[in-house]
Amino acid sequence: MAKINLRPWREELRAERQRQFVTSLAGVAIIALGLGFLWHQQVLRQIDYQEQRNNFIRSEMAQLEKQIKEIQNLKEKRKALIERMRVIQDLQGKRPVIVRIFDELVRTLPDGVYYTSLSREGDVLKISGLGESNSRISNLMRNLDKSDWFAEPNLTSVKAAEDGDREGMSAFDLTVRLETPETSDAKSKARS
Repeated sequence: MAKINLRPWREELRAERQRQFVTSLAGVAIIALGLGFLWHQQVLRQIDYQEQRNNFIRSEMAQLEKQIKEIQNLKEKRKALIERMRVIQDLQGKRPVIVRIFDELVRTLPDGVYYTSLSREGDVLKISGLGESNSRISNLMRNLDKSDWFAEPNLTSVKAAEDGDREGMSAFDLTVRLETPETSDAKSKARS
């Protein structure tokens, strides 16, 4: 006897194919969602990594800025110390000069002339004193002019002393420019 299949085989085949298609579509959708999720996680990790790098760079920049400020402060302190050292060296270098100036003031002072005050402003020495006569004051001016340590003596005033103990004496004020022998030698060489 012949077997006749009365079931709708075409519809079953179509239904089976439909089920396979939906299953495949669901699998592809799940895989796509999984890949999308993995891609999203990777992007988030990269963003976190970049933010960490940016934060590290910011912290390093802040440290470098602090170091730059410290270096600038150290440079300013160094400059101030160098300036102090220069001033101290200048003072130490001038110490013998000051002693020599006082020694030269004593050497140029003739008998009968006395200093009452000395003051210095830069390279100008202001001298006040008393002299027994105008000729002795003139002698002092000549001695100062001959000295290697003084130049351009200028008598600003001469008057009779007003103090009762110093009757007959003349009070004088004069200025003289200080000059070290080295600078006067250099000037004379430059002139010739």
